[in-house]
Amino acid sequence: MSNWINSGGQAPHLYTEVLDTNRLATVGRHRVRRLRTPLKYGVPLLLVALASQLVHARDRGQFASSNPEIKAWFDTLRSGKGPCCSDADGSAVSDVDWESGNGHYRVRLEGEWVDVPDEAVITEPNRVGRTMVWPIRGYGGLSIRCFMPGSMT
Repeated sequence: MSNWINSGGQAPHLYTEVLDTNRLATVGRHRVRRLRTPLKYGVPLLLVALASQLVHARDRGQFASSNPEIKAWFDTLRSGKGPCCSDADGSAVSDVDWESGNGHYRVRLEGEWVDVPDEAVITEPNRVGRTMVWPIRGYGGLSIRCFMPGSMT
């Protein structure tokens, strides 16, 4: 009888009903928080994983089984700017996309002519015959790490 009197003459509210109403409000906030945490850490982690795949060298192994001597030769190529890495990192250049004049070379990359620095030229004999270039894309734009002139046939 005292519960009925204390409630002002209305049906008494059970403590669990009040708790459930508050719980619903807090459950909604917890659900949002539970979604934010995976998004907060998952999205940047996914972006880093995708970006790391774009940065990896492209070693397709095209000379590893057919001609291991040529593959080993490509791996040891160096210019004055450092190691060229391998054939997989370089690009073959057709004869119309490179030229020489006055002892210097120029290469057409991405539609524009780029002067090859003298220290980027590989001076040892070309064992594959085709012209190759190893471009680097960085903060300063496009530069050439290594250039190996071909036979121009």
